[in-house]
Amino acid sequence: MERESLSFDVVIVGAGPSGLSAAIRLKQLAEASGRELSVCVLEKGSEVGAHILSGACLEPRALDELLPDWKQQGAPVTTPVVEDRFLYLTARRAFHLPTPPPMRNHGNFVISLGDLCRWLAGRAEALGVEIFPGFAGARLLFDEQGRVRGVGTGDMGVGKDGEPGPHFQPGIDIEARLTLLAEGCRGSLAKEAMARFGLREGVQPQTYGIGIKELWEIPTERHRPGLVLHSIGWPLDSRTYGGSWLYMFGENLVSLGFVIGLDYENPWLSPFDELQRWKTHPEIRPFLEGGRRLAYGARALSEGGFQSIPRLVAPGLALVGDCAGFLNVPKIKGTHTAMKSGMVCAEAAFEALASGAERPLLASYPERLRQSWLWEELYRVRNVRPAFRFGLWPALGYAALDTWLFRGKAPWTLRHHRADHETLRPAAAYPRIDYPKPDGVVTFDKLSSVFVSNTNHEEDQPCHLRLRDPEVAVRVNWQTYAGPESRYCPAAVYEWIDDGKGGKRLQINAQNCVHCKSCDIKDPTQNIDWVPPQGGGGPNYPSGM
Repeated sequence: MERESLSFDVVIVGAGPSGLSAAIRLKQLAEASGRELSVCVLEKGSEVGAHILSGACLEPRALDELLPDWKQQGAPVTTPVVEDRFLYLTARRAFHLPTPPPMRNHGNFVISLGDLCRWLAGRAEALGVEIFPGFAGARLLFDEQGRVRGVGTGDMGVGKDGEPGPHFQPGIDIEARLTLLAEGCRGSLAKEAMARFGLREGVQPQTYGIGIKELWEIPTERHRPGLVLHSIGWPLDSRTYGGSWLYMFGENLVSLGFVIGLDYENPWLSPFDELQRWKTHPEIRPFLEGGRRLAYGARALSEGGFQSIPRLVAPGLALVGDCAGFLNVPKIKGTHTAMKSGMVCAEAAFEALASGAERPLLASYPERLRQSWLWEELYRVRNVRPAFRFGLWPALGYAALDTWLFRGKAPWTLRHHRADHETLRPAAAYPRIDYPKPDGVVTFDKLSSVFVSNTNHEEDQPCHLRLRDPEVAVRVNWQTYAGPESRYCPAAVYEWIDDGKGGKRLQINAQNCVHCKSCDIKDPTQNIDWVPPQGGGGPNYPSGM
């Protein structure tokens, strides 16, 4: 069947903070100059915000610049931070430490990021942006000169055998003068673009974290709106980068979770189970007793920072947001930087498109970023994350030195030496970690967690987790690392079962996938490729969650 084609000036892949900010800024500039500019946003979730679970600490700087009257317009940003706590945990005790300057949240807000994106989508549509939820960008389109000419959405109604089923509908080719990738961390199109155009050549490896998140409703007497708590230490050892958060907001809501750097070495480690252990700590469990868990999710985070930012442009293409890796790791914040990158890119794009250029190279976008507060902010904290390869206490000491003495302007830049998939050591080098069984009250298993993420995928479709070589999975992953994908996946997607011949084979339960993309990042031989499932599949977080 012939594919339908639509044309726009700009197509943006991803209706997160960066993509929506870019769309809004483009239309603001067009309106101010009296020009017509067509902008389309594709969103793989069933609706805007469907793949974004509540609970973020927002620095409103970029929002102030994008929509200065956001309060008057009713933005869902209503819980100001009133208290910061920073803890070092041992197995039974908690030590209150001074809150590091980057983690001080005076003037910030605890929000539902999904609801903020829904609100931004409403502002974008009011300006004339067309938003298509349920349509994932499946492939980049190229013209005869090799420039990006748009995005092809995935076919619908394809069966597990790869053949069109009775309800088959071909995807749509969205052609555009300029394509902005705002897919978030480890986007499949960004991965394709980086390989095709060599966007990572000459830059340090990106390093990632996996964030496991839960949303709770707790009794009113335990709820303190605006409390922001972070912890380091237990249950992790001093060689493993990670820590927790707990944010209170809204009506008795608590967002909590745990981030672990995917450069960890121990193949027995399970990020999901580390979160469950953390919730049992005497300082944490009392917050949750008498409450109930509402939702669960997980996502990867780009943690490489300044050193790992790729080349941001190719002919007809630009990267924005966490797709490019603009997270400020010491702040544990990326929404404001994602929004700013989208706005800066939009300004460069508007200028290029105004000149009449067809599929331009946005050479001014990286330069505009270098002149912005975003670049200065990431530069000042560039050495904090790589210092953690020396261990927790040396890294904390270095961070204090870098912050207080050098004020982020040390005359050196620390390096990320290895990609995350290169860091696992053989299973025989470590004792197996004995994680406690869940109690079903405060701690839970993976399958019950997937259930409260409302994750759903059409079962009769090709697996969107593509195993390049099943034999490599057995020969390397199972025999050397004892099947680490069954532990680093937070959704019980990967399961090692008997092959009937005295050996093992890897079974992929793709319907459980919560789209964190950790498998694409951490697999030791890069044998797994995450690609978007057929439209709308994945977790589904309604408004208020």
